[in-house]
Amino acid sequence: MARESAQRKTNDMKDTMDVYQEMGTPSAAHKLLARMAGNWNVTSSCLMEPGGKPIESTASSEQKMILDGRFLQQEYSGDMMGTPFAGIGFCGYDNHTEKFVSTWMDSMGTGIYYFEGTAGPGGKTINQTCNYNDPVRGQVTWRSVTSFVDDNCFRFEMFSTDMSGKEERMAEMTYTRKG
Repeated sequence: MARESAQRKTNDMKDTMDVYQEMGTPSAAHKLLARMAGNWNVTSSCLMEPGGKPIESTASSEQKMILDGRFLQQEYSGDMMGTPFAGIGFCGYDNHTEKFVSTWMDSMGTGIYYFEGTAGPGGKTINQTCNYNDPVRGQVTWRSVTSFVDDNCFRFEMFSTDMSGKEERMAEMTYTRKG
């Protein structure tokens, strides 16, 4: 495995620092995240219950690369069912584990959600999962798929799998770059 050499034991400070420098250098995966930097108009469709009527809304999102291109900071502002809604997320790529890692927090809760996953073939999608003990539904697994349509549009989809193993679509959000 490529990363095993990075886990070597060394007493040499220069070798140790070389490993950390390699692991801390933004990669092609970070360039994929940078495609989402910018100001976006968002249209969303959310399902609050299986088979229910989708709730449509609009929002805006500002996203920017921070810490010299290592992480994408996401700020989201809109409404959910007529109530103001705001969220903040951070997404990065861990060169050591070779996984995309994300956090999300918003004005509808007090938890911080942790997602982890990989890119799909050709870097056209980022697929992540999060396990969470939901206060209403119990233990759930959320699966998110970010799909790059083109340089001015991407789509974010969220799915939920409850303890019975049934997966349902929760939300679809389309981000269109502002003029």
